Amino acid sequence: MPKIFVDENFCQGCELCVEACPRHIVALDSEKLTQKGYHPAACIDDEKCTGCAACAMMCPACAITVER
Repeated sequence: MPKIFVDENFCQGCELCVEACPRHIVALDSEKLTQKGYHPAACIDDEKCTGCAACAMMCPACAITVER
């Protein structure tokens, strides 16, 4: 089963990954802040992730990796 990992040290909360996800399972975590003051991205339903890596390809900070 694929899994998305977000390195919160690099995530800038730009939401490009949220817009890129075809399954609409990536969202910003509104309850968490990074050290730089951004809401980091997170997968809200790991079971629906297909591992397409659209989120990782769109991330300008290269904060997202997809494990297949």
